Amino acid sequence: MSRCGWILYDGSCGFCSWWVPWWKQTLNKRGFEIAPLQSPWVMEKLRLHDEDLLNDILLLLPNDQVIRGANVYRHVMKRIWWAYPLYVLSIFPVLNLIFDWCYRTFNRNRFFISRSCGMPGK
Repeated sequence: MSRCGWILYDGSCGFCSWWVPWWKQTLNKRGFEIAPLQSPWVMEKLRLHDEDLLNDILLLLPNDQVIRGANVYRHVMKRIWWAYPLYVLSIFPVLNLIFDWCYRTFNRNRFFISRSCGMPGK
């Protein structure tokens, strides 16, 4: 299977460090690899400042295009048959705004959620 890209997550976030690797097998079957944003090769490849690098989950496509945030989830859900209905809902007018708001709200509070759930970052 050809590689569809690299899903890059914040390794310092306890939730992210649990959530993304938990899906690794499912993602690998669809051609996605995973890596923490803090990996040396990622930092060198993307050449982003720390504050830009760690703001969102990223998807690095084979053509070096970068997809950010909620659109990473959409891109992946579109390729998993059982998640495809969620993808359709996430692009439906008005629901797409709700999906984006939910992502941004969770992302902004991910460290608090991680601490509250006893998921310390690395």
